[in-house]
Amino acid sequence: MSHGKLREEKNCLNCGHFVEERFCPHCGQENTENRQPFHYLFTHFFEDFTHYDGQFWKTMKYLLFFPGKLTKIFLSGKRQGYVPPVKLYIFISFVTFFIASFVGTNSHDDNSGNVSLDSLQKEILRKELNQDLLDNGSIGVLDSAELNSKIEQVFNLDSLQHEKNADLSNTKLFNFNSLAEYDSISSVNPSIIRKIFRPYVNKYFELKEHQVPLNDIVQSFVTVFMHTFPKALFFYLPIFALILYLFHDKKKWWYYDHGVFTLHYFSFLLMIATLFLIMNLIEPSLHAYAWFNHLSTWIYGIAMIYAGLYFFIAHHRFYATRKRRSILIGLLVFIVNSFAFSILLMILVSISLLLIH
Repeated sequence: MSHGKLREEKNCLNCGHFVEERFCPHCGQENTENRQPFHYLFTHFFEDFTHYDGQFWKTMKYLLFFPGKLTKIFLSGKRQGYVPPVKLYIFISFVTFFIASFVGTNSHDDNSGNVSLDSLQKEILRKELNQDLLDNGSIGVLDSAELNSKIEQVFNLDSLQHEKNADLSNTKLFNFNSLAEYDSISSVNPSIIRKIFRPYVNKYFELKEHQVPLNDIVQSFVTVFMHTFPKALFFYLPIFALILYLFHDKKKWWYYDHGVFTLHYFSFLLMIATLFLIMNLIEPSLHAYAWFNHLSTWIYGIAMIYAGLYFFIAHHRFYATRKRRSILIGLLVFIVNSFAFSILLMILVSISLLLIH
């Protein structure tokens, strides 16, 4: 239920029926004013999604801390108090990859500028250099200019900058010097493998000819991969559900049931990914503090262990099979899906390589 201002008139603007309270009994539209404050444009979506009546938070509680229970409740018919599986997955997926875009931007910014040292590292280096001066019989404290000069000498920033701008000029691809040479050898000894790899060889020599820096190549690859991965992951959901369908009783469980389980499981995985991304974003600001390093280690460790166990717990609770049988089927499903997902990643990496520019 939104917090939009209600109309004084009792006629529904959508269908014309009489509205006794807030919602039209005929079409369900909320009888609110057409014009709302500007912030309503942004808050309405969140209000509509979370419903402020606990629907969203109740769903998240069961999703995160009660593996398999949310799927069971939804398929039992108790759906009004929970976010629908597809809507939940799309929303969490949007949040996850939106945050991931900031992580990619921060990484690019860090690599695009000159190499720099934080204040703590500079202070440590200052003390070491001053101690060296005292040991050598010199008395004095380095000023900022001298400090920067010494830092450049110690860390050889010029060579680091050169490495940053390195490209493919001094590299070879399987001893081929050009695409024409590759095509010449392929015409003499034709093979399916050479035909498959030709687009990638072409991309390699194209990047080499234009002297694209290695950092730009890596950044372009990551950008393309991150833009493509959400779509590939969404299309993989039916495959995951199909593998579940093949390993369970066809009479007891419909494909739809496995689909709901899959949406909830992948929503959980995206939530774990979101946690890791947030940790990655705040880590540069707090990595100098020992307490944060210890805390982040515990968070990463616990989250990874829980993510690994989550599937087996959810599988056992939802499908209500014996523990040994549940673990066996869960392992088989996990292995088959790992193989299938690896193929998906290889295809995605291949596509991303060809789309580098």
